[in-house]
Amino acid sequence: NPSKKDNMIAWMAARSDGTHYGKLISYNFPKQKLIYGPRQIDARIDQDAFISQQLSLWSSRGSQVIRGSLLAIPIEQSLLYVQPLYLAAEKGSLPELKRVIVSMGNQIAMEENLEASLAQLFGSAATPQPRVDAAVTAGPPGTARDTNVRGLADQALQQYGRAQDMLRQGNFAGYGEEIKRLEATLKALRERAR
Repeated sequence: NPSKKDNMIAWMAARSDGTHYGKLISYNFPKQKLIYGPRQIDARIDQDAFISQQLSLWSSRGSQVIRGSLLAIPIEQSLLYVQPLYLAAEKGSLPELKRVIVSMGNQIAMEENLEASLAQLFGSAATPQPRVDAAVTAGPPGTARDTNVRGLADQALQQYGRAQDMLRQGNFAGYGEEIKRLEATLKALRERAR
C-alpha cells in the first residue's frame, strides 16, 4: 500500500468467464471505514487467545499446522475472510482439514467447518441440529430465524466446496461464479443474523 498502511482500500479481480474474459472488477471501500487487509487479519488471527492456544497445542503434539490461502470475499461495504487450517503428521502424511477461520470486521471465529464458523460469526448456534422446515414447525421465538440461518450456512458451505473444486480443476470461470453465489448467500446470511 503506497501510504504504508495495511488496511484494505479496494479489492480487484479479473474475470475469466465468456464474454467478460479479461475485464477487471474493482470494489472501492469507503475511506471513512476501516477495512482490515490480509496482513492485519493474519495478525488478528495470531493474537486471538483461543486460536493461538489451539495452534500451540497441535504444534506441541508433533503435528504440522498448515494455514491455507486466506480468501477475501467482498460483501456489501466489507470483506469476509476465510482461511482453512490443516494438520499434517511429521512423517509426511497428507494434510487434513482441521478447522476453518472466518473473520469480518472485528469478529473472528474458528470452528471445525465453514458452516459452524459462519454460524458462530453471525450469531447462530454453532451446534449442528436437525434441519426443519421453518414454515411448518411452530416453536419459540427465533426458531425460524435460526433454522433459516443454518440453512444459509449449509448453502454457503456447499458453494465454498464447489468453488474449491473448480479452483483445483483450473476452472476459473466456474470458481468465479461460485464465489458470486457464495457472496449472495453470505449477504442473505448477514441480513438474517441482524
